[in-house]
Amino acid sequence: MQGEILTDLAKIADLRVISRTSVMQYKSGAERNLREIGQQLGVTHVLEGSVQRSGNRVRVTAQLIDARTDTQQWGEHYDRDLADVFAIQSEIAKAIADQLQAKLSPQEKARVEEIPTSSTEAYAFYLRANQIERNPDTLLEDYKTAEQLYIEAIALDPSFALAHARLASVCAEIFHYYEPTEAWKIKARNEADTALRLQPNLAEAHFALGQCAYWMDQNYDRALEQFEIASRLSPSNGDIGRLIAAIKRRQGKWQESLEAYERVAKIDPQNPNTVRELIFTNTAMRCWPQAAQWGKRMRAMAPASLVAKIQSGYVDFWWKGDPQLLDSLVDQVPAGTDPEGIVTAARWELAMLRHDYSAAEKVLQTSSVNEISYTTAGTTPKIFFEGCIYLAQGDTVNAQKAFELARPAFEAAAKEAPASADRHAILGWLYAFMGRKDDAIREGQRAVELKPESKDAVDGTIMNCYLALIYARVGEKDLALSLIERLLKTPGAVDSADYSITINDLKYRWEWDPLRKDRRFQKLLRSSD
Repeated sequence: MQGEILTDLAKIADLRVISRTSVMQYKSGAERNLREIGQQLGVTHVLEGSVQRSGNRVRVTAQLIDARTDTQQWGEHYDRDLADVFAIQSEIAKAIADQLQAKLSPQEKARVEEIPTSSTEAYAFYLRANQIERNPDTLLEDYKTAEQLYIEAIALDPSFALAHARLASVCAEIFHYYEPTEAWKIKARNEADTALRLQPNLAEAHFALGQCAYWMDQNYDRALEQFEIASRLSPSNGDIGRLIAAIKRRQGKWQESLEAYERVAKIDPQNPNTVRELIFTNTAMRCWPQAAQWGKRMRAMAPASLVAKIQSGYVDFWWKGDPQLLDSLVDQVPAGTDPEGIVTAARWELAMLRHDYSAAEKVLQTSSVNEISYTTAGTTPKIFFEGCIYLAQGDTVNAQKAFELARPAFEAAAKEAPASADRHAILGWLYAFMGRKDDAIREGQRAVELKPESKDAVDGTIMNCYLALIYARVGEKDLALSLIERLLKTPGAVDSADYSITINDLKYRWEWDPLRKDRRFQKLLRSSD
């Protein structure tokens, strides 16, 4: 509860205030004083405090620190019934505004005084869910845990509009990142509509409706309308600005998107999710030094994040052709930590990049997971990766046996979500490795049709990366090379999977071996990203 309450307070009325907890994330190497950190983040004040609950009592302490002088400007403590927690938040927010001589608009005053739910227990469930949902690793298990906690909050208070709105958001996120099915689409929209009916001016409800329009319908204009409404209602909400920047990216406005993300990072400097997007955008634009710097910053902000470690390691590989940083960062992951097989995937990939197939086999044998998060829109059966090891070594008989065992899952996934470009591309990927040329090309081309680059410069480009790999694997060298040559110059054709197209991916990944001896391919390898 503590972190979420303080973060909420820090965002009141667009004040340039952040919590000391967040500031500590920016310390690296030698200790830096608060004045230096304030200058780095572009903030003048830091809100420091704690929240302690004991039974039905809550103790809140808060103090406002002037970062320019590292001196306390204001401080107070509150020891009250848990039911007074919203009143405490309101009092602290008003005190901060007074101290900074900030004039709150009527809308902002109403937001400060607003009580989101009459149930403190429902609010506790909401806070827990919100914290889990914001994990920068975007794990399916986190999203589904958050979903259940929001449902618990709503069961305690069916009129809790904020919980309905956040439930809509988490359902939209599950649809977008993992399970693009009709069920999640319907649930997300229903919850967003419920939140708006209960509270028409709730920023989070308009934000959720925008997510539905963006991710489910690819209706960017409708999404932007909702995000603009949400932004007016909550000017300091970095989540809104981040998705506006994401839409610019999908529209192919890469530089505009990058600048928009950088602005969000200044408004909401303690949010690792924004930094994650800056890593991704710089990576997509092949700005390797900048991507590496943002990766370093994310590792400092979110030291437990697997994405921070793994993505930083991939950036170094794409940039320098050396997987050593990825290796060392993966080694830092505590034993037994492997949500959704993310660590297994990274260790397997490291072995395959080095063509150490016995090590790759050992990674799979010692992993307890049966499904591995490697591509988008779902997990991949472990047996598929076993087939890849056989295929890389030229053992087509055992490779085909493994792929045949994996095939039902791939086909079922595509059937479950027939409008998902990703799932068609993934099925084509499997068919290509199985040598089913016509089927592979059909699925790869279908993916490109469903997500053309003209409509989605991010996923549309990735669909063409899949198609290039499919062409390479089924003997269509001319088509593959023509596509690769273009994609090497196209933003977005980079991902931490085998369809990624950078010079170092092409040099070191076994998947591109069918092109290895072709003079045109060798010429491309001598070119530069």
